[in-house]
Amino acid sequence: MSEAAPRNSAIRPQNSILSGIGTTIFTVMSALANEHGAINLGQGFPDYDGPDDVIDAAAAALKDGRNQYPPLTGVPELRQAVANHNERFYGIKVDPNAEVVVTSGATEAITACLMAVLDPGDEVVLIEPLYDTYAPTVRLLGAVPRIVRLQPPQWDLPRAELAAAFNPRTKAILFNTPMNPTGKVFTEAELAFIAELVRKHDCYAICDEVYEHLIFDGWKHRPLMSVPGMRERCMRIGSAGKTFNLTGWKVGYITCDRVLQPNVAKAHQNLTFTTAPNLQRGVAVGLAKGDEYFTGLASALQAKRDLMREGLADLGFGVLETRGTYFITVDVRPLGWTGDDVSFCRAITEEAKVTAIPNSAFYATPNAPSQYVRFAFCKNDALLTEALARLRAWIQGGRARR
Repeated sequence: MSEAAPRNSAIRPQNSILSGIGTTIFTVMSALANEHGAINLGQGFPDYDGPDDVIDAAAAALKDGRNQYPPLTGVPELRQAVANHNERFYGIKVDPNAEVVVTSGATEAITACLMAVLDPGDEVVLIEPLYDTYAPTVRLLGAVPRIVRLQPPQWDLPRAELAAAFNPRTKAILFNTPMNPTGKVFTEAELAFIAELVRKHDCYAICDEVYEHLIFDGWKHRPLMSVPGMRERCMRIGSAGKTFNLTGWKVGYITCDRVLQPNVAKAHQNLTFTTAPNLQRGVAVGLAKGDEYFTGLASALQAKRDLMREGLADLGFGVLETRGTYFITVDVRPLGWTGDDVSFCRAITEEAKVTAIPNSAFYATPNAPSQYVRFAFCKNDALLTEALARLRAWIQGGRARR
């Protein structure tokens, strides 16, 4: 048998940006959780299914003979449902035929929106802690991220720093509200300040609003698109995965002005072209559900948030406020832990058999805070209770003091 040809050590390098990205922390921690039989409160997906009527509609749509390519911008039923949803909840009137694009998930939607407006050399303002695809995607498009940091535990918007990040090269701001991982909901005053900067610098706003219905304690979601003067500058992103607990479906939707929609659609065309038509029809049924579904979704998650908040505080964690999303952030220093957040998450996975995510994974600039970790509470109550019991046994055994 002949020997394999030697590898060419002089082969040209691949894309430097992608080559420089390590394995995502979610993959690392999930693999560690599987290895140690840990309860995985790291990745943000529910361990329960979405609404039966939404799933049944998608299943029935597989059998109705419409399984070929759907329209590029989405099936008419879903585009109309997205338009109705915008007017129903936020008073935003939308033309479903000219101002909606359905995408294969919200991550694709974010990329399509960035592609629609950015040229190489443009700058994009980002707010950290942030979703870990934001900065790499900006760089892959040849643009430059300008990152502004929120500070725990309040996560207030630093107005002077944000204003200083805008300049003549700024093309867009990309931000998330309600915000992962902080649980922050941007206030009316903060949104007004962002809107003022966007108008002043003649740029765009890409609004990641996937947790729009996962909001607690009487807080209300206000899309930046509904602020006066912002409609023609905003691309508003929603997610069926988050709204209907169907994260594996990967159905997202973008609402934007008719002037922006053609470029957003062209970007989508060059990324995935379209999205599974039966899933789109299922989501259309979901968006038409009564108000009781959306209020029930928030109240059920708030009860899970409360279970985790009270349990973690009782164990001695410093628990930060969570106004929305699937996640709660805690400070591990009050337990006596002197290591960083990565070592803490590894320790509880291996020893307590509970997995969380180190918050430092959500930073794209150096010197990130190193004492905060994020737990997902979008799980069955029995699982959350068991996770708290495991953490209690671990802490009482003195394992957290090191």
